[in-house]
Amino acid sequence: MKKSLVLLLCGALTAGMLSGCGSDPAAGNNSGDKAKDEKVYVYNWGEYIEPETLKMFEEETGITVVYDEFETNEIMYPKVEAGASAYDVVCPSDYMIEKMIQNDLLQELDWDKIPNAKKNIGAQYFEQSEGFDPGNKYSVPYCWGTVGILYNKTMVDEPVTSWSILWDEKYADNILMQRSVRDILMIPLKLNGYSANTLNEEELEVAKQALIDQHPLVQAYVIDEVRDKMIGGEAALGVIYSGEAIYTQRENPDLEYVIPEEGSNVWIDSWVIPKNAPSKENAEKFIDFMCRPDIALMNFEYITYSTPNEAARELIEDEEIRNSEIAFPDLSQHPNMEVFNYLGEEGDELYNQIYKEIFSN
Repeated sequence: MKKSLVLLLCGALTAGMLSGCGSDPAAGNNSGDKAKDEKVYVYNWGEYIEPETLKMFEEETGITVVYDEFETNEIMYPKVEAGASAYDVVCPSDYMIEKMIQNDLLQELDWDKIPNAKKNIGAQYFEQSEGFDPGNKYSVPYCWGTVGILYNKTMVDEPVTSWSILWDEKYADNILMQRSVRDILMIPLKLNGYSANTLNEEELEVAKQALIDQHPLVQAYVIDEVRDKMIGGEAALGVIYSGEAIYTQRENPDLEYVIPEEGSNVWIDSWVIPKNAPSKENAEKFIDFMCRPDIALMNFEYITYSTPNEAARELIEDEEIRNSEIAFPDLSQHPNMEVFNYLGEEGDELYNQIYKEIFSN
């Protein structure tokens, strides 16, 4: 799953609601001939869309959705790159979109065919997207969020403002860290005033040593488990994605989420159209439909990750959620927020090697 999405449907229900889910789209169907039963092939994160919205799209357009899911960007990329399966719409993350652009795997969008995106997506999200998609030529923001610290107010008695609290010895065995290369290295990099995208080996060495030094204090390195452990009071502090924090607070009101003052990662997952898409026209119809306010609201309520659709936000009935600093922080009030950039093959190898070294000590 993407970032441990919180409302899970059983496999049978999901399979029944998603037309063609798990099917492998035909490759190379670029003839332009209009079949009686038109299709749109969609490749998205697991449990990352409200299934009812797919049924609504089919009913309103007559286009059948053939829907596949992936667990990580790294699983998705080689499948799209190989071209054996031709998808119309894919939903990668920021740095992976940058990699796909560099490797000429995407086609430019016709914004006139996606009017709901132009009208409803907030300007700040397009500004953030410039970091991986200069000129906003290839991607439409779908979901976004931040990485921060979730803490239990009954177990932490001082204000949480800095990443440095994750190195406080009085919280030994009460700290949860992310089991993810970019996320875990981002923390000491930002703490020391460095970029989360640095390739400076001296800066990365500082980050590596900080994480090695922290190791004895950490209860566990987790991804999905951070949510349940924090809800259950099993740890005082945990690094978490903002969408998860919204859910955990509903389950345990003693939990609080903060973006540390040194800055953090702001991530964006966006819709893109691969170069070998069987039907760009159907892809544009699908993306435009997903940018409709009522549809974007349904998806937000289902997955709880923040929507960049400002018109959808206005439709949120719960005022506390609509004005939530967790779901919709004013990024201008949080300096040093960065999207992850694609670091190149050598950069990826460098980060992976450092990650291995952290846990070999």
